[in-house]
Amino acid sequence: MRDLERARERMVETHIAGRGVRDRALLDAMRTVPRERFVDAGMAEFAYEDSPLPIGAGQTISQPYIVALMIEAGGIAAGDRVLEVGAGSGYAAAVMSRIAGHVHAIERHASLAEAAQRRFDALGYDNIELRTGDGSRGWPEAAPFDAILVAAGAPEPPRALREQLTTGGRLVVPVGDDEYGQRLRRITRVGEDDYDEEDLGGVRFVPLIGEQGWAEDGSRAASNHSAGHACGRSLPQLIAEAAEPLPAPDAPAFSAAFDRFADCRVVLLGECSHGTSEFYRARDAITRHLIAHHGFRFVAVEADWPDAVAVNRHVRHLPQPADAEPVFRRFPTWMWRNAEVAALVDWLRTHNRGRDAARQAGFYGLDIYNMSASIAAVLAYLDEVDPEAAAIARERYGCLTPWQNDPATYGRAVLREGHRKCEQAVVRQCRDLLESRLRYAAADGERFLDAAQSARLVASAERYYRVMYYGGAESWNLRDTHMFETLEHLLHAHGDGAKAVVWAHNSHIGDARHTEMGAARDELNIGQLCRERFGGAAALIGFGTHAGSVAAADDWGGDMQVKRVRPSRRDSVERLCHDAGVPRCLLDLRAGRHEALRRGLLPPRLERFIGVIYRPESELQSHYAQVSLPQQFDAYVWFDETSAVTPLGPQHPAPGAPETFPFGV
Repeated sequence: MRDLERARERMVETHIAGRGVRDRALLDAMRTVPRERFVDAGMAEFAYEDSPLPIGAGQTISQPYIVALMIEAGGIAAGDRVLEVGAGSGYAAAVMSRIAGHVHAIERHASLAEAAQRRFDALGYDNIELRTGDGSRGWPEAAPFDAILVAAGAPEPPRALREQLTTGGRLVVPVGDDEYGQRLRRITRVGEDDYDEEDLGGVRFVPLIGEQGWAEDGSRAASNHSAGHACGRSLPQLIAEAAEPLPAPDAPAFSAAFDRFADCRVVLLGECSHGTSEFYRARDAITRHLIAHHGFRFVAVEADWPDAVAVNRHVRHLPQPADAEPVFRRFPTWMWRNAEVAALVDWLRTHNRGRDAARQAGFYGLDIYNMSASIAAVLAYLDEVDPEAAAIARERYGCLTPWQNDPATYGRAVLREGHRKCEQAVVRQCRDLLESRLRYAAADGERFLDAAQSARLVASAERYYRVMYYGGAESWNLRDTHMFETLEHLLHAHGDGAKAVVWAHNSHIGDARHTEMGAARDELNIGQLCRERFGGAAALIGFGTHAGSVAAADDWGGDMQVKRVRPSRRDSVERLCHDAGVPRCLLDLRAGRHEALRRGLLPPRLERFIGVIYRPESELQSHYAQVSLPQQFDAYVWFDETSAVTPLGPQHPAPGAPETFPFGV
């Protein structure tokens, strides 16, 4: 219990007060209300993370900062009468009840309302009145209200709620019905028919379903109808109409379907899991086609830079260091040491044979994790070209050396004053190496690219392993920003007009602004950054599946297992695609292609994310998040049933798979 109390205090200080909330009564209320009582028992340990959590019925408990932001925006004070629309778990109503005189709350789902009432009763919060109903119509018999807070997104501020404000009352509501997402608005009633309105910034909420909100099928309710309504057709029917059936990935017609993205500067290919064969085979086919027929210069993958450099040298027929070792031996080995990736590597090596350097296709890693190997790459390069600089670099990197094999522990060590100089040292080393570019590049441009990027990686990794100790969005944002900057450096190194293919998880390549990541947790990703940098010249393509098998572990560092993928949830994007009845297809989600489908898919729905860890027993809590699919991706590749990758290596014997460099000796 004391641990939870300390976590609650940290939440208030770090995520609420630390982000600018100043209302003392609100801060005290959030210190008082036990958020762990408002989440499922299995999620109690996450109660004080600054993130939303599932609560059933396809709904979530909002992240603590958003709760605080809305309550402060509502200006709730002692003695106020408050209405909350979308009570959910009851947490926000509970917080407001510690400030206001009386709270009225409405919840559409009876099961959630009943659970919330039990929590209020158990905690003795007797100034909350809760009922089940259509919150978009408000609570006329209890009006007027000093403040109304709406925890769901509406196409426009419901008229009924505006009219139930007292003069001077505040309505705080997320509003938005187009591809730019919702904006949090504060509407203050200043007269009988006069209202002032303020924009408080971008947010992402589940849709407000009701008479003055959205209809169940994702269109506006009948009283607020607009263009783009599905004309009675269900979303699975609209998906079936828009779906472009695909053959198997090894058929030429499969990759030809992606010619529509040939003029893009960057084509980002996702995956909803790191261990699914069909996703790798599909990305392999698309990548080969874009390189062979449309002049794409390289593929950049969500993998460690030093390991990928060894693969790059292999596929480009460049000499390897005498002490070169097999690559991708760090957990999760199967993510890149698999037969599917080996097939692409073999093709790249064959494709590059006999071509001059300017016409060869490269293979690079974007990720930040392998700090130890990156330091070694910088030092080995400097030992050859500038021994004096190498000696200085060794002194600078010395402060990191004790934690190279377990860099996450650096987060603890850096708290001591003696370790704070590391960031400055590695940044200075990176700067010095880059300033020497003209002199070094004249000797060996390819080696310089490797060493320069490794120096950047060490600088980023030092910060990454420091901030990851504190948790939150900063470590994720640093990692994805590093991956994006690496991509930019590679594009620049390959010359004007160079085009690239990126392989990464859906969580990295789908635009974070239109998912729970960005809207609720302030996280960005490489897909968002590419859209902001390249606009329509970046194609974000997601991949999904309904069921099958996957290669994954139970915990980080654990053994790989072939696990069964549970059939997708009924309230998920994947179930809509499954119900469409097309076993393998491409959905073009760009504006102007299938407008009725795009509009139907705009409201947030659950989407499955499986990384290298898969825990079917807690799938909803561990692997689902809210997304707006047509804003997250430009296209979506669907495989109804999928299978696990074929791993390589002595711990994963694969009959007939060659154990040759770079994957084996």
